Amino acid sequence: MTAYVIGHLREAAPHPEIAEYIARITATFEPYGGRFLVHAAQHEVKEGAWPGHVVVIGFPSMTEARAWWDSDAYRAIAPLRSRHIDGDIIFVPGVGEDYDATATAEAMREALPHP
Repeated sequence: MTAYVIGHLREAAPHPEIAEYIARITATFEPYGGRFLVHAAQHEVKEGAWPGHVVVIGFPSMTEARAWWDSDAYRAIAPLRSRHIDGDIIFVPGVGEDYDATATAEAMREALPHP
């Protein structure tokens, strides 16, 4: 099942090490089937506040996403980012093509206390 690595980058000032990180990152995730889905694109906030930028990298599964994160190639360049960018990174499993939100809603209703 598809997995997503999502970065919310709040503070990202231009820096030569950030440019180097960006130049090298794609080569680190391609062997794991990863690809950019969103890369610091201009976003539109509809509710709340969301300062900074968003990055989303898709992988075939959580296994590949974790293997990429732990790989020697990525660990070698990660400090180029972490020294200069304040943000959060999360790993999220996707849902299958047969996912049915109505079934989730029904299970939630059944779990609620009944008067």
